[in-house]
Amino acid sequence: MSVSFDRMWSDLASVGREPATGGYRRFAWTRTDHDLREWFAGECAARGLALTEDRAGNQWAWWGDPDAQPGVVIGSHLDSVPDGGAFDGPLGVVSALATIDTLRQRGITPAVPLGVVNFVDEEGARFGVACAGSRIITGALTADRARSLTDADGISMAQAWTAAGRDPESMGPDDEAVNRIACFVELHVEQGKALALAADGVDDLDDPARAVAIGTDIWPHGRWRLDIPGEANHAGTTRLDDRRDAMLGLATVVQSARQQATVLGCVATVGKVRVEPGGVNAISSHVTAWLDARGADEDAVRATVSGVLADSDSLGVEATEESWTPTTAFDAALVSRLRGILPGAPLLGTGAGHDAGVLATHGVPSAMLYVRNPTGISHSPAEHAERRDCHDGVMALTSVVAELVSRPTDRTNGSGQ
Repeated sequence: MSVSFDRMWSDLASVGREPATGGYRRFAWTRTDHDLREWFAGECAARGLALTEDRAGNQWAWWGDPDAQPGVVIGSHLDSVPDGGAFDGPLGVVSALATIDTLRQRGITPAVPLGVVNFVDEEGARFGVACAGSRIITGALTADRARSLTDADGISMAQAWTAAGRDPESMGPDDEAVNRIACFVELHVEQGKALALAADGVDDLDDPARAVAIGTDIWPHGRWRLDIPGEANHAGTTRLDDRRDAMLGLATVVQSARQQATVLGCVATVGKVRVEPGGVNAISSHVTAWLDARGADEDAVRATVSGVLADSDSLGVEATEESWTPTTAFDAALVSRLRGILPGAPLLGTGAGHDAGVLATHGVPSAMLYVRNPTGISHSPAEHAERRDCHDGVMALTSVVAELVSRPTDRTNGSGQ
């Protein structure tokens, strides 16, 4: 198992990596994305898995026939945020393939089909909508809207598909692909440091019982586009009293987001802005900013955003809700089975969205496993997990899969029959 994992991890290390930052730029429907998809296809072919694609371009590799009987699916995604880390997404894909290898080394043949998935465009880094691949096939993101999404260069997803040799008109919901899934378990690096802290708050990185956690739910979260008006003028000749600087509106939004989130126990982030005209010696005429807000309580998250808008109302800020996902609880029966298989694993909720959450919302029994992150840093080149913890993650996933594929799985509740 460790040899298989380490070899695949090494193979992916250089793909899409930016030498200047050490981070990754693996964006959907680019040359780098093509190389990653080819790598995945090659690994699946080497294992004799039957590879298919759905109507969003997600890749599914099957051991067994999911058309004869829905199967257990594991995997994650290979794309990244701008200058992201190595682990977010790829750890789940590599671990899933290593799990196949470990099952075969143990002589285990699944009684039900076993699939490995590589979801496309999970991060939404290029076109702005997270989990686009899973949202499209479940109908949460309509094909018309998906095709019309544009990247920073004004290229639409439809145009990107065409450039990649695909027919954008074939994009759409895919009940056939979704109905093949009896249950889905996604392994992911923890995007926080709960597992790196013992109960008394002291780092305990030598405790293997804390290397892997079981996910319970995903916090509610949303993204809002804020349009902040201003007036272009000369930076050197315009009196301060005569200025209408959109950047001051942005500053108000950023400060308010921090203050409102602190009071209401949430997290709120302005991580992307677009400034017009964008000159060093020009007062800004318009700023477009994106606000990300999340928290354990839906009302608190909504109140955080409302507070930000109230604080900036006098500035003429207009808000457009681009996405909203309510609290997503993972399948209770499936989580219970995972707890029985991994009795020492802590339970963990998360503020990070995942394809597992999209499938869970659609009614597919889903759950997650998290591998310890010693610093808690994610969406950054500094993202990290110790190799021994990654190996423990594979062993935990193998134990889970060995149990789930040992007997048929009831699609309605994730429990064995």
